[in-house]
Amino acid sequence: MPSRMFTYTKSILERVSFDPLLFCKEFKKALKILLPYEIEELTDWVLKYTKEKPELRQCLLLLE
Repeated sequence: MPSRMFTYTKSILERVSFDPLLFCKEFKKALKILLPYEIEELTDWVLKYTKEKPELRQCLLLLE
């Protein structure tokens, strides 16, 4: 069961997906807040969500 913070983070990312810089900023915040297993789930979700929005995938570089 996803935590409230994880669900909230996904909803925020969906709302700011119109702006790649804002999307990356919110993704970076999420990396500081979420638990390790939630970060893995979020990464999987971002990969699926950005399939048709490749300009948003640059935020995945923050994982390195």
